[in-house]
Amino acid sequence: MLARTAALIVVAGLTMAQAPKPAAKAPTGAAAPFDARDPASLIGLLATAQASATVAGRTDDAVLLKVITPAYAFNADFAGCERSGRNCKALLLHTTSARSVGTLAELNGFNQSAIACKVFQDRAGKPHVSYAALVMAGDTRETMRAHLSAWQGCLASFGEFLADPTAYLAIAP
Repeated sequence: MLARTAALIVVAGLTMAQAPKPAAKAPTGAAAPFDARDPASLIGLLATAQASATVAGRTDDAVLLKVITPAYAFNADFAGCERSGRNCKALLLHTTSARSVGTLAELNGFNQSAIACKVFQDRAGKPHVSYAALVMAGDTRETMRAHLSAWQGCLASFGEFLADPTAYLAIAP
């Protein structure tokens, strides 16, 4: 199971790396610096992978993004931010399934077999999958792409789990 999850993460990484690059533009000065702690940097990075992200909400210390890709939608929540909405300390990528599947024991089984993904059930019985990362001043675009690739692996594993929790867990270590 861990090997399968790791393989999915590698495949997802290759997919992100092969995403079409935007057409080159005439130089207009230095490229904007990338800061993994700034939601605007993630919004820009997602745009290079044919995805869009918009600010869906803010609190005193969080910035909540809604992300839409050609294949799926998810949320990206920055936490521990300064009032400016920058210099955030953590990023949570998450989504939910519209259908209720799996028992609590099966959800726990998924969590026991996953490296970076966590699943939980909300009060309405809907399963959620999440991936969390600390974001640091020295993180690069490549670091953030690695987080997005890991997230794609989580989504693939979550999809397999939702399709048939019993079969998914039957091959878990």
